[in-house]
Amino acid sequence: MSVELQRNNPLHGLKTETLLTELVEHYGWKILYAATRFKCFDINPSIKGSLKFLQKTEWARLKLESFYLYRFKRMPKPNEAEFNLAPRERGFENGIVPLSPMKLTIESIELSQAKAASAFQERQSEQRHRNHSRQRNENATKHPMRENKKAASSSSKEEPKYDPNNPWNI
Repeated sequence: MSVELQRNNPLHGLKTETLLTELVEHYGWKILYAATRFKCFDINPSIKGSLKFLQKTEWARLKLESFYLYRFKRMPKPNEAEFNLAPRERGFENGIVPLSPMKLTIESIELSQAKAASAFQERQSEQRHRNHSRQRNENATKHPMRENKKAASSSSKEEPKYDPNNPWNI
């Protein structure tokens, strides 16, 4: 990754403590809990306790960094090449500057989560449908061949007796 691109990443050189403090000051613990579902933001929330959790749990830290980048700083979403990179490893082109933080409410977060869940279920359903259709097509093309082979083999000779050393009669 180019150093120049990395300099344009709002997370570059930013400590997790500073990131968390900025988010708490702007949104508060309730909004952060609604957006991330981290229990440390809901039950007796504190910077110190949350930092301890985030330092031990990489997936949670990555989720919070993504929240910071794309909702707080409102940077452009990653392209396909950068999608699998951690937020701190992604770069942004020069000239792209962070925007003002997104206005969030618990209701708006729940609505966006419901939309995301619905879209995910729809994609899963489409994928299952495609897989099922593909299996049906494969089976439709395979079965007549099997039937023809069975009919040809049964008409020409008797079926061999079961051999325990050759359970598939090959």
